Amino acid sequence: MAVYELPDLPYDYDALEPSISQRIMELHHDKHHQSYVDGANSALEKLQSMRENDEWGDVKGVKRNLAFNLSGHVNHSVFWENMSTDGGGEPGGDLADRIEEDFGSFDGFRGDFSATAKGVEGSGWGLLLYDHVGDRMVVSMAENHQNQTPQGTTPLLVLDVWEHAYYLQYENDRSDYVDNFWDVVDWDDVAQRYDAASSM
Repeated sequence: MAVYELPDLPYDYDALEPSISQRIMELHHDKHHQSYVDGANSALEKLQSMRENDEWGDVKGVKRNLAFNLSGHVNHSVFWENMSTDGGGEPGGDLADRIEEDFGSFDGFRGDFSATAKGVEGSGWGLLLYDHVGDRMVVSMAENHQNQTPQGTTPLLVLDVWEHAYYLQYENDRSDYVDNFWDVVDWDDVAQRYDAASSM
């Protein structure tokens, strides 16, 4: 039995147009995200077989595959919910206050996040994370799905900058894709994630 399952999108495939096209959403969700779900489940099955047979062969490779695919599943699950057809603008309330405290201003945060997402080498993510050790928000990146991401953090806002997330629409212009992402950010979702993470 599969442990991980592909979540439904919280909106129609065309809901984020013109920022993200319907065709990209169809391929990205149904094909790419599904492949990470399948990969994570496959890795778990292999690890179970290794334990049952006490045969550890390429355990490092299987653990690497689990980290890669499970991180892809987690990041995408947050990504879909971070966006809305009614998104955009700026956050309010406690989230806005915390962004100002941790980054100096919303513009400072937005500049940091955008530069980080645009600066990922190859495939990866721009990330707003809640750091439980420092009790603060930090902007970071993940190369692939998991490399360079600080441990002990909870994702609040994530932006997929793998080419499959934008190339059909933006071709090689990642910068334009990142800039247009701000028009669909669902700040209510980000605020809920911040409230949950900061109260742990």
